Amino acid sequence: MDLLKADVFEKLRPLLSAEAAAEAPGAGVEAADLEQAVWVRLLESGPRDPDPDPTGRARWLRRAVRAEARRARRRARREIPYGVTPAQTGGAPEDVLLHGEETRALRSAVARLPGRCPELMKALLSPRDLTYREIAGELGISQGSLGPVRSRCLGCLRRMLAAEVAAPGLWGKER
Repeated sequence: MDLLKADVFEKLRPLLSAEAAAEAPGAGVEAADLEQAVWVRLLESGPRDPDPDPTGRARWLRRAVRAEARRARRRARREIPYGVTPAQTGGAPEDVLLHGEETRALRSAVARLPGRCPELMKALLSPRDLTYREIAGELGISQGSLGPVRSRCLGCLRRMLAAEVAAPGLWGKER
């Protein structure tokens, strides 16, 4: 390892350990594995320092750790344990069919929402696992207004779905 990488390694190691320890439980991986994935990414980026500014370096490191944690979560969702065939993971065919119908109904209701709600809900339901900051940047609205807009959209969606699906009455009687 050349002198520049050794220096960068020593400067980033404590911060990387702390960030990886914080993100690992949510990603379902070991902190050491997360650290190693970020080091590999840093070494693959070339012989230069990711950012000469210490605050920029910390920002880069946080983004890299979060990106690797998101990759680990996606990988864990797609993994199938040994001894299990893909047909066994979906459950009974009826369950798979019902789940697909529920997903289609939800996506259809989201598309009929008023205003900016459809694009916000699509971003929130996205498999890319976007942060509030990324969603706000993508939609061009402030991060602080995302929560109230989300609440209004969810309320509208709740009312819309309640009108479509008859809720059971008191004591289990259907209306």
